[in-house]
Amino acid sequence: MPLFPAKKEVYAWLKDGKKTIEVRKGQARNGNTAVFQCGASYLRFPIVKRETGKLTEVIRKDNYKQVIPTAECLEEALDYLQTLYCVEGCVFTAYYLTRPTA
Repeated sequence: MPLFPAKKEVYAWLKDGKKTIEVRKGQARNGNTAVFQCGASYLRFPIVKRETGKLTEVIRKDNYKQVIPTAECLEEALDYLQTLYCVEGCVFTAYYLTRPTA
């Protein structure tokens, strides 16, 4: 079960259902549930799919809004993540999430 620390903004997007794809640097982690932590708060989401590749391969025109909901274009979403990660020659994994069932 991957544990992902999340900034307040990202945590809010997840909680509100605006963000359904989480992109992290590195190979895919094992587990069927992604756990997001912001301070003392946690959210859990089932992982329904994974994609691994370069940042520009996992974030595309058809999915960038699910990764960075406030982005107005693909380039803005890529810029957001490039400020967080050194992307040159790195592998990224996109975790496709679904809302948990009650």
